[in-house]
Amino acid sequence: MAETDKRVAIVTGAARGIGAAVATRLAEDGLAVAVLDLDEGTCAETVEKIRAAGGTALAVGVDVGDSAGVEAAVRRVTDELGAPTVLVNNAGVLRDNLLFKMTDEDWDVVMNVHLRGSFLMSRAVQAHQTKAGWGRIVNLSSTSALGNRGQANYSAAKAGLQGFTKTLAIELGKFGVTVNAIAPGFIATDMTAATAARVGVDFEDFKKGAAAAIPVNRVGTPEDIAHTASFLVSEGAGFVSGQVVYVAGGPRD
Repeated sequence: MAETDKRVAIVTGAARGIGAAVATRLAEDGLAVAVLDLDEGTCAETVEKIRAAGGTALAVGVDVGDSAGVEAAVRRVTDELGAPTVLVNNAGVLRDNLLFKMTDEDWDVVMNVHLRGSFLMSRAVQAHQTKAGWGRIVNLSSTSALGNRGQANYSAAKAGLQGFTKTLAIELGKFGVTVNAIAPGFIATDMTAATAARVGVDFEDFKKGAAAAIPVNRVGTPEDIAHTASFLVSEGAGFVSGQVVYVAGGPRD
């Protein structure tokens, strides 16, 4: 792992679900990983798992929508692990509702975490990437970017991240930094379990119903996304930039 043994990755929203799986996989790949989430204490399980396997990890609590907080978090990562050159913007929230029921707060919270958070984190980390002449940014979009009933806020935020991704790829490419997005389909996580509970459907039945509409006949797992992130941050993905990879078990338009 000569090319990665000194590299540091930041993964946001990494206390559980997709973020935890990505953080764990990047640690397995040989990177030191900063595990960021709103509450530092909730990151303990992910950090302990990485360390138990012989990896290096640091838990950091931060609100990714807070500019000063983000700057402080990145400084702490730099001081304790080294300059971060890999960033996975995974932090996200749901505030689903039909448009006529959606409140200002429902809209603002989702935009603040997904879009503002990715902007603030990317702005802070790119300073280290451009100085190093190498970097990887992976943004977590969603198939909801293509439109999904009851998710006007989430769909808009995830579509916005795709435009953000392509623009950063153009701006940062000359500095050796690639920027890509992963757009998961149905992934079995606490978030999708909460969606099932909200609509009053047993989670197992919810997953079976989703799987029936997926060509590979199963729902996704956080590890499916982690494998894709692992490739996109690798040395071998240096000529892949500005792309949106739909990891959804079938084709998407």
